[in-house]
Amino acid sequence: MKISNSTILITGGSSGIGKETAKQFVKKGAKVLITGRNEVKLNNVANKIGAIPLLFDISQLDSISLLTEKAILLLGGRIDVLVNNAGIGLFPKLGEITKEDLQDVYSTNVFGLALLTQEVVKTFKNQNYGNIINIGSSASLKGFVGGTIYAASKFALRGMTQSWQAELRKFNIRVSLVNPSEVATAFAAANREEREEVSNKLGPKEIADSIVSVVEMRNKGFVPEINIWATNPF
Repeated sequence: MKISNSTILITGGSSGIGKETAKQFVKKGAKVLITGRNEVKLNNVANKIGAIPLLFDISQLDSISLLTEKAILLLGGRIDVLVNNAGIGLFPKLGEITKEDLQDVYSTNVFGLALLTQEVVKTFKNQNYGNIINIGSSASLKGFVGGTIYAASKFALRGMTQSWQAELRKFNIRVSLVNPSEVATAFAAANREEREEVSNKLGPKEIADSIVSVVEMRNKGFVPEINIWATNPF
């Protein structure tokens, strides 16, 4: 897809992977809308990188339909790419898990993501064209200690991605899953502050580079899934 003059919606775009991805798309000439839950932070980032801000918490399921419609209108009534980046992580071990933990993670990582995508796909089908990039995780492939909730949410996302690939291919809609290993970003639900990059972990740039490359592939092909690992993880 040619990125110049395209329209792109990125959830969770005020920090980390979302922010860097938005920055790269804007530099390539796209009109980019980013969502976030912290209005001050969201507006500051949008102004800095040249994106459109929209206060939008996808865990608030009842507002998804209205705000998705608003996002598409702000993009000019069409949309070429949806990047489902917003996500949170909680990591209690079995025996420590609460109902609230499950609800918090699934409301964003699974329920909100699915309902938002469903709304965007209405426009994609009308256009007979679109791109969905789901940001998974190496936890989409293998569980880990403390990963009951988070890994399960990413396994669910992988299953949804594969189902959407089967459902949407006939509408010329490309659906890809991007699985980073550990990235130094403002990720943990308890602390959304930006983290300094470290030598043995991926940074947002590696993931953003991968997302852009997947989108830039000619429309006759698509990448179903891509896994990104740090070269020297120890």
